[in-house]
Amino acid sequence: MSDPINAQFRPRIFSGIQPSGGLTLGNYLGALKRFAALQGGEAETIYCIVDLHAITVWQEPEQLRARIREAAAAFMAAGVDPAQSILFNQSQVSAHAEMAWLFNTVARVGWMYRMTQFKDKAGKNSENASLGLLAYPALMAADILTYQATAVPVGEDQKQHLELTRDIAAKFNHDYGVTHFPITEPLIEGVATRVMSLRDGSRKMSKSDPSDASRINLTDDADTIATKIRKARTDADPLPGSMEGLKDRPEAKNLVNIYAALADETPDEVLARFEGQGFGAFKPALAEVAVSALSPITARMSDYMADPAQIDRTLADGADRAAAIALPILERTKEIMGLLRTRN
Repeated sequence: MSDPINAQFRPRIFSGIQPSGGLTLGNYLGALKRFAALQGGEAETIYCIVDLHAITVWQEPEQLRARIREAAAAFMAAGVDPAQSILFNQSQVSAHAEMAWLFNTVARVGWMYRMTQFKDKAGKNSENASLGLLAYPALMAADILTYQATAVPVGEDQKQHLELTRDIAAKFNHDYGVTHFPITEPLIEGVATRVMSLRDGSRKMSKSDPSDASRINLTDDADTIATKIRKARTDADPLPGSMEGLKDRPEAKNLVNIYAALADETPDEVLARFEGQGFGAFKPALAEVAVSALSPITARMSDYMADPAQIDRTLADGADRAAAIALPILERTKEIMGLLRTRN
């Protein structure tokens, strides 16, 4: 149920993706496809390439610039229309960094140390992790609340960070006796919001996995996609008639979910068609669906990447539109906190 506070705010959806290179089928089904589907509805849609998050770990500068453009190309190739949505890269709108500092004074250190993603990324050498990596969730909260976003499409692995965003908004509102920020709601529906590795159904599909066979990249050609699906790990049992029969078969469940998400069907509809059949029949059908869905995206990405200057213009225009929303909200936040505004 939506928080009643949110009724006071314009419906607005915000989400972002890091420009870490090599976007995968998981990024498409878990994020990009959903971003495109949310356009044109009641809520304004704002999508961001979160390059300030990327530099919480060291990045080679030229490679980072290329990856920002690649991510923008993937957004547009997947159907995000810069005319319907605002598409920009985070570092071009300074309000994100300013709001993050304000939130650093609201969030508690203990909240940050409880974030499982910091523990995972910092590992045993947390003393040598960047301060930015620890403060990453406050910047994520700033990304969202700088636009007073009422909803965020997130994967299961980001739910904890969104909970922190809600905590920061609630604490700010309480501390200053205002209703300045919404209590942002997660949008996590979808049959394949968490796409798993093709080699290990217990692990998320990731571009950082050392095995390229574990994932389908958005830049893979049709033959590569078909080969990876053919070699995907499965089991010897036939497919059941419902998802209940796949509860202890993670690799099989993952492939069925992928098919359903690509074909815009429910998993049970897919299983009704393939009940009793083995993966010798299912994998070629999945490969056909995957190639049909992804090949046009790969082609459009290639076209966009061939004109980096146009990508830069698109991002700059999006940044101007984003800043027009963000700056008044930032200035009001400063005013609430008692900071002086001595110039226009």
